[in-house]
Amino acid sequence: MTTNLPMENVNLSQIQPGAGVQNESDQDAKRLEQEQVRRDLVASILDSAARERLSRIALVSPERSAKIEGLILSLAQAGKIQRGQRVSENQLIDLLEQLEERGKSTNKKATVVFQRRKDIDDDLDF
Repeated sequence: MTTNLPMENVNLSQIQPGAGVQNESDQDAKRLEQEQVRRDLVASILDSAARERLSRIALVSPERSAKIEGLILSLAQAGKIQRGQRVSENQLIDLLEQLEERGKSTNKKATVVFQRRKDIDDDLDF
């Protein structure tokens, strides 16, 4: 017993063998290209000392480095960093401090306080 289902909603990569692998490799290539363009833009904005500091941060904390790169790119797109102007190491440190302050204000950790009852037998525990 066969059923005739409409073929409108079927993705061709589901039918063609090997098409999914090629599609994934194309997506990986695009992603790598976008990352390279992003790194090049950030490198053109930062001076050598700031670039070195950011690379050291990336070794320790890739997530933090990505946030900093995103912040630098958004500042450049907003026009707060002019063309031809380079971000120095001191300015990068200021940006790091701003990110740290934002993180502290938004990520308040809940603390748990244990209060033990004071019983008559508390001092007899060995």
